[in-house]
Amino acid sequence: MIPTTREDCAALDEADPLAAFREEFVLPEGVIYLDGNSLGALPRSTPGRVADMIEREWGRDLVRSWNDAGWWDKPRTLGAKIAPLVGAGPDEVVVGDGASANLFKTLVAALRMSDRSVVLGEEGNFPTDLYVTEGAAALAGATQRRVDPDGPGLAGALAAGDVAVLLLSHVDYRSGILRDMPGITRLAHEHGALVIWDLCHSVGAVPVDLSGSGADFAVGCTYKYLNAGPGAPAFLYAARRHHAVADQPLSGWHGHARPFDFSAGYEPAQGVSRFLSGSQPLVADAALEASLDVWARADLDRVRAKSLAMTDLFLDRAAKAGISSITPSEHGRRGSQVALVQPEEGSGYPIVRALIERGVIGDFRAPDVMRFGFTPLYLRYVDVWDAAAALLEVVETGEWRQERFALRAQVT
Repeated sequence: MIPTTREDCAALDEADPLAAFREEFVLPEGVIYLDGNSLGALPRSTPGRVADMIEREWGRDLVRSWNDAGWWDKPRTLGAKIAPLVGAGPDEVVVGDGASANLFKTLVAALRMSDRSVVLGEEGNFPTDLYVTEGAAALAGATQRRVDPDGPGLAGALAAGDVAVLLLSHVDYRSGILRDMPGITRLAHEHGALVIWDLCHSVGAVPVDLSGSGADFAVGCTYKYLNAGPGAPAFLYAARRHHAVADQPLSGWHGHARPFDFSAGYEPAQGVSRFLSGSQPLVADAALEASLDVWARADLDRVRAKSLAMTDLFLDRAAKAGISSITPSEHGRRGSQVALVQPEEGSGYPIVRALIERGVIGDFRAPDVMRFGFTPLYLRYVDVWDAAAALLEVVETGEWRQERFALRAQVT
């Protein structure tokens, strides 16, 4: 049942089994943070973990830490900590590089595994996916096509019989639409295509079962719902069945079978380690490790249940104010964000800026989407109620019409 008063929300917070996690994050006074789908809040344990890495592992133990502190194995040990969050085996995930580089690796590897030459992507996907696909396809002599994965055209595009790789976002970054990973993966495989899933808006937000869905590859970032910090390293998933044949193009030293032989020729490592390239950002890895230690104690079913309840509440309050949403009302098709469409042409960005001035932080995505992310580990029901109340007031009073709110910042 959707709460109808702020008191109802406070009662939900009192009974919330995830409530204690809020104290594990740094949350500025007077701020309701609804942008964790862009940059997650800082875990309280992160500064200490990063300081220890810098002062002890680097400062005192120096180069010995490659062995003594496990620096060399961080891509695999951190990957094993992410694996339960994405429904993968601990030997199927590695951490390193950024989402764009990992996407390039998996795209080229998948193309090399196929005798076809079409990469099928989605209209309106996050720009990195579009741009990297364009570059990878050009280098591999492949063709890029795009389709609306939420419309009737996907099956027909796959049925053409020439698609080597299907690349989709599990949760659409603008609308928050959640795709049917098992069903789409099965459909692609029936038509002879491999599938790469972008999990940037999924991991830590919605249930993900890569192994159970039969996914081939996946990539994701860690600075959104996983709270690893700006510029945090990304992760890459490769299904175990592909390890022996996957041939990725960035064949760096860390992906070599015997790196300390210092041989002149390249021989890929066994398993998912073959997708590694260069040295890892170990200071950033320390921040990621601190966050993953928090996530290891979180019940993902409870996270999902609270996410749906909070987004139900926000959608309900927005609808009562006559503000339209492009985020599905059906639970099975919704991620952990709400995307509202500006009530008047040109009003979306200034409304978001007016809310930010009030301490309610969301973001804007061109051309007309006001985007609000819901992070169950540190967000309360009363926060959702108060954020919706602020939104309604900003819209109803016309506060957003003040000139200063229309001035575009570099990052929206």
